[in-house]
Parts: sequence; C-alpha cells; structure tokens
Amino acid sequence: MPPKLDANDPAIKEVCDLFATISFTGAKAQETARKPAQAALISDAIRSHKLGEAGLDAKQGQLVVSAIVGGEALGEGRRSYLVERTKSGELDSDDRVKTAIKYLASLDPAAPIDDEAFNAACGVGVVVTPDQVKEEARKYVSENKADLDAKNGGARPNLSSMLAALKSIPALRWANTLDIKNAGEEQLNALWPKQAEAAQPKKAKKAAASTPAPAAAAGGSTSQPVPTPASSSAEDPTTMFTEGFLSKLHLPGENPQLSSSLKEQHLSATRGRVFTRFPPEPNGYLHIGHTKAIAIDFGYAAHHGGLCYLRFDDTNPEAEEGKYFQSILETVRWLGFEPWTITYSSDYFQQLYELAIKLIERGGAYVDHSTAEEIQEERGGKERGGERKESKWRNRPIEENLREFEAMRAGKYAKGTATLRLKQDILGNPNPQMWDLIAYRVLSTPHHRTGSTWCIYPTYDFTHCLVDSIENISHSLCTTEFVLSRESYEWLCDAVAVYKPRQYEFGRLNLEGTITSKRKIRKLVEGGYVKDWDDPRLFTVIAIRRRGVPPGAILSFVSALGVSTAVSQITAVRFDQSIRSYLESSTPRLMMVLQPLRVILENVPEGWVIHIEKPLHPKVPEWGKNVLPLTREVFIEQSDFRTQDDPDYFRLAPGKSVGLFQAPFPITCLSHEVDPTTGQTVLIRARYEDPEMGGQSMPRSALKKLAYIHWVSTHAPSRSPVKIDEARIFHPLFTVENPAASPDFLGCINPDSLEVHSGALIEPGFWGVAKEALKTAHREAGQRTEKAKAERVRLTKEGGDVIRPPAGCSPLTSSGEGAPNADEAEGLVGLECVRFQAMRVGYFAVDRESLGRMSVETGEEREGDDAEGALVLNRIVSLKATPVVAAEKGKAEAKGTKK
Repeated sequence: MPPKLDANDPAIKEVCDLFATISFTGAKAQETARKPAQAALISDAIRSHKLGEAGLDAKQGQLVVSAIVGGEALGEGRRSYLVERTKSGELDSDDRVKTAIKYLASLDPAAPIDDEAFNAACGVGVVVTPDQVKEEARKYVSENKADLDAKNGGARPNLSSMLAALKSIPALRWANTLDIKNAGEEQLNALWPKQAEAAQPKKAKKAAASTPAPAAAAGGSTSQPVPTPASSSAEDPTTMFTEGFLSKLHLPGENPQLSSSLKEQHLSATRGRVFTRFPPEPNGYLHIGHTKAIAIDFGYAAHHGGLCYLRFDDTNPEAEEGKYFQSILETVRWLGFEPWTITYSSDYFQQLYELAIKLIERGGAYVDHSTAEEIQEERGGKERGGERKESKWRNRPIEENLREFEAMRAGKYAKGTATLRLKQDILGNPNPQMWDLIAYRVLSTPHHRTGSTWCIYPTYDFTHCLVDSIENISHSLCTTEFVLSRESYEWLCDAVAVYKPRQYEFGRLNLEGTITSKRKIRKLVEGGYVKDWDDPRLFTVIAIRRRGVPPGAILSFVSALGVSTAVSQITAVRFDQSIRSYLESSTPRLMMVLQPLRVILENVPEGWVIHIEKPLHPKVPEWGKNVLPLTREVFIEQSDFRTQDDPDYFRLAPGKSVGLFQAPFPITCLSHEVDPTTGQTVLIRARYEDPEMGGQSMPRSALKKLAYIHWVSTHAPSRSPVKIDEARIFHPLFTVENPAASPDFLGCINPDSLEVHSGALIEPGFWGVAKEALKTAHREAGQRTEKAKAERVRLTKEGGDVIRPPAGCSPLTSSGEGAPNADEAEGLVGLECVRFQAMRVGYFAVDRESLGRMSVETGEEREGDDAEGALVLNRIVSLKATPVVAAEKGKAEAKGTKK
C-alpha cells in the first residue's frame, strides 16, 4: 500500500501545484506525485515543453500526462514529438494517444517521422459526425439483419455484440463511442420494436433501483442542486457522499436515544427521511469556507432523498443585521440549493425557555451571579491550565433557581449580572465543553424579529442541539472545531429527555492567501484597501460571485476535495484551476483586445468589408456561430507586435506576417508609427495578403507555420467594436500565503492587486452572448423557484407523503419583518451570468457596475437617455495556470494602469 500523501510536504505541494498548471489535479495527480520517477518525468516535460503556458483543460492535461508516461520507452525525441502533438490538441482522445504510442514504437528508431503517415495512423483531423455514425449503423443492420435474426432466433440482438460489430467498421474507427451506442440502440429499437418495449420496464426498474431515495424520483428534493450545461465536464458532485467519510453515516433512526419512544416519535415525524440543516449566524456575509458546509448539508440530504432546513441562528441581537439574512438565502440558492423551509432559532424562544425551566427542575441548571472574570477563574484561568472549582452559586435549591431565572426573564437583572449555567461536570471532566456552560444571558437589545419580548437570550451551546432536536435533524453536520461540543450536545438532549440527533464533524475548507475573518475584512473595507465586501479580490461568496465564478465551478471544486475530518488547506492556484477547467467547456469564446493597437490594411479600399463566421465554441457546435466584420481598420493586441524581431518570436514585426484568426488571408507589417513622447507604437500599416487585392500569395507550408492572433475591426453598421470602459484583472490581495496568521496582515497587502485596462475592445457578438446568457439564467431561475415551491406544497398538503415543519414555521416562506423570501427568482440572476472566454486573454464576466449600460432583464445595451455609466468586465481567471507565489504573481502579470 502506498504511503499516505502528506499534503504539507513542500516537495509534494510543489509538484501538485506544477501539475495544476496543466489541469492535472485530484486523486490521480496526488497519487502520481507520490511516485518520484513519474513525477520527475512529468515535471520535466511540463517545463521543457512549456505546457503550463498552453492553457490545457482537464481532459487535455490528462492526455498529455498519458503521452508523457506512456511514451517513456520511445526515447526523448519521439516522446517529445508525441507530447507536442498531444499538446496541440491533435491527439484529442485516449484512443488516439495510445494508437500514437504504438505507431511510434513500431517505427525504425533511425527513421524520420512522416507527419502524413502519423496523421493517417492516428486519425488526426478525422471527424465522424453523429449523422455519419447513424448512417453506418443503418447500413450495417440493413445488410446483416437476416444473419442477425438467424443467429438470435429472431430475438433482439445483444447491444454489446452490436457495438463490437459497429466499432469494427473502418469508417467508424474514430467515431465517438457514445454516438455509436446511441446509433446502435436506435437501430435495435427501430427493427425489433416489440423487444424494445419489453426491455423498457426492465430498464426503468433498474434505473429506479439505482435512485437513492423517493424524493428524487418524485420531482426532486428541494435540496437538490440544479444541473448546469457543463455538469458533464465537472467533478461528479455525488462522489463526496458515495465515498469516504460521508458514505458511512448512520441511517435515520439508528442513532441511540434515551428511550425507544423518542426514536419512534422522530421517525413518525420524518417518515424515515434524512433531515439536515445549514445554520448560519446572520452577522456577516458567507465566505468560501461556508460553501463546503452548504454543499455537504444540502447535498447529503438531497443524495438520500431527504430535506434540508436553512436555519438562521439569530440568538445574538447585538450582532445581527437584516441585510445578512437576504444575502445568506441568496447565496444558498445561487449555489443551486433550495431550502425545505426557512426557520430561525428565535422561532423556538418560547420552547427553549420551557426546556430551560425543565432542566432547572431536573437539577441540571442554576442561576449564577459570577462575573465573567470569576467564571474564567473557575475554569482554570485564562489558559485553562489552573485548578478548576465550582461556582459558589452552583448548589442553590431548585426552587430558588426557578425564581431567579424568572427574575432574569422579568428584566430584574442588568447585563452581565446573572446567567443560567448548565450543571455539568466542571471538576471531573477534562472537556472544556463540560465545564458548566452558560445557557442564558441577559441582553437588553431588542431582537429584529421578537422586538422587546425577551430580555434573556439562549446561547449557541444551549440552542443548537435543542433546535436540532425540535426540527428532528437526523444528521447534524458541522466542522471539526465543534468536536468537543458533541459531548455537551448529547448531554443536554438527554438532560431534558428529548430526541437526540447525531453530530458528525468534517474538516473545514481554508484557502491559502485569503482572509475570511469578518473583523479583518471590515478593516480592509473601512481602510479603503478594497471597495466593499463583494470586492472580487476577497473570498466572500458575494465577491466570488461578482468576480464571475459560476456556482457549478465551486461545487465541482468542493466535490473534488472530498470530505474527511482533516482540514482542507488548499492553494488559490488549485481553486483557480478548478474554475478554469469548468469554464473551458461552459463559456462561449469571443475575441477581445485588452490593449488595442491600430492596424491599417493599406491595400484594402475604404468601405471594404467581409463578414466572417466564427463558432462560439469549437467543441460545442450547437451553440452556433456569430458573425464579425473585417474591414480596412483592425485592432490587435499591443503585445502581438514588436519593433525588433527575434528568432523565437512568432507574431507581428516589421516585414513579418501573422494570421488573423478565422480571416481568409494573413497580414504583413509594412511600417509602423511611434509616439515620440512615450516611445510606444501607435499605428501599424500592413498589407492584407489577398492576391486579388495585390497581396502576396503564400505557399501552404508557409501558412501552416504562421502564428494566428485575435483581433477586432471597425464597422459602424455592425456596432463593431464594442468599447469596454474598464477591464479589471485581479491578482492576489496578499503577498504571503497565510495573511490570517500575520500580526500585521495589513502590511502584507499587495499594492498591485488590481490592474485596470481602459479602452479594451471586443467583437460585436458580445451583445448576443449577453442576451442569451441572461435569457437562459432568468428562465432557469424561474423554473427552479416554481419547482421548489410546488415541491414544498406537495410535501405538506393533506394526503400522500406529508411532512410537517415544526409548529410556527411556514414551509413556503419565512415570516417576520424583513424576512428573506425563498419564492423570488430575482436574486439568482445578475450581470455576472454573462461570462465568456476572451481568446488568448482570459475568462471574463460583466460587473454589476455595468447596470447603467446593460439591462439585467434582457442583456441588451441601454441606449439614449437610459444609457449611463460604464461597461465593466472582471477577469474570472487567466487562461493558464501558474504556480508563481502570490507576491511574485501580482508583479509578474501586472501591466497597464495599477490602482
């Protein structure tokens, strides 16, 4: 058995970070990092072939690794050839890579590699469409039906034998396996229809058997995340529940109880379902670490066909604000989850008060008038290492405690002069959570929901377990910081003889280079180091959302990490790479010039224009194409031109040619003009190499060697180009990996963390992408909301599978002044839904500051009197990963205007 990976080993961490630059992450990457020979081989190849700069997605990264490892025996030269062909995307499947390895191994070691022969052997460039597959399948079945009937006695042929036969057809050698399977099934169902109908119930039965719980089959649990178009390329979000820690939890009803009647009452209320809850305190915005808890709490319930509460733990009126309630609900729903119902700890204040009286009557609590300093001293002092002792108030008579507690309730004591404490085991138990915890304290601050009804409030330690019990939570899931609390949790439930949920702890998620402390973020905001709590350089969820990170990418990232009791200390590089891998297959591609350089095509007449079709995504043809104009005036990236050529430089320079992406002919630089003040090139005069316009004809071999660059062109009728007022690029906010541990975290701020480019230009297809993105987002948000609402009604109406929320809690909406509404779809959609890949630049999203220029309802540009403000883009992530540390990254990439 291989040794356990030490994620804190600097050498292992360095290798994993390097692997992440080619999107090679997860368990397989970690396993490979443990193998010195393979790790060294792959690391050397990444550096020598500059693979980290190639912008490889997860699939390409895995294929490159297969080529490096599988081609080890080929020798350095041929392995290098194999890696380059894989890096280019020409070997785009595992089958092609393996075939290439076999082909290269079969050659005479001294013989040169023939590109055309290699391409033919490996199917490079061969595309077999689904329609072609269907036609070949139809021909095969038509020509062989008599033989198939004879062989199978007229019965429906076996699908596996059919697929084997289809795969042996030369024309289908490089066809997609799923296309072959679909075509084979289609032919079987068409020619053997009766057998197909007979087979259908079996198939349905098998599918039903694999369904984890009844709620998923009956319209879906309201805790279920909504699938995204890119879910097929993301990590399987159910893996965390089928493997490891969360796959081994108890079934509902198996957790021990004081009496069998408590178990029976619980199962009667829940109907044997899993019930979980996400219980945030409404005193701040959620951060990246909370996304793991949300995914686990809601996801575990959904996976088992259960239900999940969103419960606001509002027991501290001094710290709570109404805006946080709405923000937390929007965050949960934005991540793809729908609460079964929204509750508040304050819903249960009366029940908790009655349980406190019951506890006193049982001799389990006492009113204490000790000061905070005296209580600390009783617990062994500030460091808790001294001698512990009982409070002098601990052994008061029960009747006296009842009178004193009622006096607290009646407002006869000021804040800090009386508390209700649990009568646990302060002397004999080494667990600090058993040292007579405070259950109630006096607070005069009015509560946002109950007003001035109460002047005593229960503490977290008293509230949490008892509300879990009232809500019949089957699995109380929390982070490992509450491990010691499990004993007091169970003690209190038993002390008042109520149903006892089972608490489980998982390791929290920490991201290196970030600050999540509310107190410290407040200092950043108030000190002007960041603009607000949703500044995209922060890792609050609202900041991550504003940056443009899709919720599906976050869930994919969390799922890939897995769940255990160990704390997940993850690099920002890995988080970004997970986002990058998700976006690669889920965002359209547009051409955007970040730092425009004007180019005039000298041999092209004024008014000349051609319209070029460009796919929105080369691998997703169903997304369609957009049309962009090419005219006499073109803009390219400043960095794509040099005044001095170099043998290792392949873009535009004096006398040199480059291709314009998708344009019919390349351009050649004839001359350039320089601003005498700045020394910067401001204009290039070039020739468009169309022979019909006087351009020079270039041989095919020369065209293949050209570099191709992105561009936009000026054409007013097409509204081209679209001017971007600000394109913001974010770098790490801190120069150290663990700013939270620094005594002066403000001194660790990266002064170059925000890079702003004014005047970027983007192709006119941007508006079409925006309209489609927001149209889809609004449709999906509305459907989700209505489906969740209908499911809550279904579960609570008379007859059928009735589940009742606790008394006083509505299953449809929460109650109380300022309460958030779960039946509104608006909060799920913002301008950040407009995401795209700016080719060769990065992934971008529209910022909320663009509301004056873009309608969030339609995605259309505001015109006339309605148009105001700027069009602002945020870079979500770069196109390629880099293992550079935070301090160096901010300086190495920072160009343009710094703020």
